[in-house]
Amino acid sequence: MQIAIYSRGFVKEDLPIIQLLLDELQREEIDTIVYEPFWQALEPNIQFGKVPGTFAHAEDLHGKADILVSLGGDGTLLDTVCYVRDKNIPVLGINFGRLGFLASIGKGAIYAAVQALKQRTYIVDKRSLLHLDSNVGLFGEVPYALNDFTIHKKDTSAMVKIHTYLNGEFLNTYWADGLIVATPTGSTGYSLSCGGPVVFPEAGSFVITPVAPHNLNVRPIIVPNNNIISFEVEGRSDQFLCTLDSRMETIDNTVQLAIKKESFSLSLLRLDDSNFLHTLRNKLLWGVDARNTLK
Repeated sequence: MQIAIYSRGFVKEDLPIIQLLLDELQREEIDTIVYEPFWQALEPNIQFGKVPGTFAHAEDLHGKADILVSLGGDGTLLDTVCYVRDKNIPVLGINFGRLGFLASIGKGAIYAAVQALKQRTYIVDKRSLLHLDSNVGLFGEVPYALNDFTIHKKDTSAMVKIHTYLNGEFLNTYWADGLIVATPTGSTGYSLSCGGPVVFPEAGSFVITPVAPHNLNVRPIIVPNNNIISFEVEGRSDQFLCTLDSRMETIDNTVQLAIKKESFSLSLLRLDDSNFLHTLRNKLLWGVDARNTLK
């Protein structure tokens, strides 16, 4: 087995956890390859019994990694979509961040995580992706996202008008700061903070959520993900922002945009003592309200 390790970086307090992970992988004779910029920052601070290989591009992982381990928060895990792409390399997220809906394995579970990798006792969740089509080349070779697609006003410009269609049929014109199309996985991200619903990962749907809509009766809606959602954007500004997860492009009103379900999915690994309901209760602190414990 060969494990790839990806991270955006680290803080000093995380070094003992990273050392433990590498030690456990080596003890179990699991080969590792490390994201090159992360390795360069890590090398002076970590003891290596066997120097790992490195990778810098998606092509470097093809045929060389059985699983990719993400060290960080959910944003870090979203980055891994650009590296695993359609190669069906499963991703396991160890949470070095804050909330951690996707990277749900805590720092205290390093030993359990390595044992699950070694014995293949993990559980695989298939997560759907969304795909962006446009009349210009946006987002290079990775025009897809695990969490969400957004259209947003740029800087402090006035709100935008986003004419939205389902399979070519007019749905609504959103007067708002922006619009989010989220996958079920992304329903607990930006969409949730804008009033969108929580959707179970296995649901075959998209969530369309306006950002600060001018009309307060315009609410988030859920649509089947076999729809193609297309947009026309206009506003006082000549430029707008378009995002896929944490990646961003600047567009103008001549750009045509359409969202559909991607033809492949992401395999997200979890330990057998964790599931979506468990994550919801813990991350959203359901049942922790002190008023529920008063006698």
